[in-house]
Amino acid sequence: MNVIVTGASGGIGRAVCARFLALGHTVYGIDLAPAALTHPAYRHIRADVRDAASLPEIPDAAILFNNAGTQRGEDDIDSNLKGTIRVTEKYIRDNPALRSVLFNASASAVTGREFPEYAASKAGVVGYMKNVAIRLAPRGATCNAISLGGVLTPLNAPVTGDPVLWERIMRVTPMKKWMTPEEVADWVIFLTLTNRSMSGQNLLIDNGERDLNDTFVWPEEEARP
Repeated sequence: MNVIVTGASGGIGRAVCARFLALGHTVYGIDLAPAALTHPAYRHIRADVRDAASLPEIPDAAILFNNAGTQRGEDDIDSNLKGTIRVTEKYIRDNPALRSVLFNASASAVTGREFPEYAASKAGVVGYMKNVAIRLAPRGATCNAISLGGVLTPLNAPVTGDPVLWERIMRVTPMKKWMTPEEVADWVIFLTLTNRSMSGQNLLIDNGERDLNDTFVWPEEEARP
């Protein structure tokens, strides 16, 4: 199958591209940056998701993983939300081969944490995903989003590389870990290839940070049942 991955040169994008390639698919990677991998079945396209005219024609794309995004504030709405909409509308239109669309949202879309424009852009992605899922359902194509917590990528080096900040993060992360890009790739493969019935869902994958974080504080002798 032909697979499109935006943000293909970053940590998550590269891991996802490599996984699809290992499974025998042809991957079209879209990124402003140069290619991060080489493979006979990999096609790298340097394009800007904010510029619809720069997006190439890709025939018979079966899977679209919308992964491109920024955390720079002034570009977050244009890149993360408007760019994602431009990419999706181009490659789902008049495409009978389409099997699945997956969006990389963020835990910030659920919790509202991090930067204002970033949280707003990712929440918008989740709302847009539901709109696309409704439109694709009659065609038998699935459409979902993953809202990730911490991932061990170079983008997060300012905190993962700082022992003090990392210790603070681990205090509020119940599973005491962050995901690797390869673990993210596992989810992408399952949701786009294995899954055929779940659609319109946003999966929060955050090592229990939101729902399992035990913040209840009370004198020990009174807290016992």
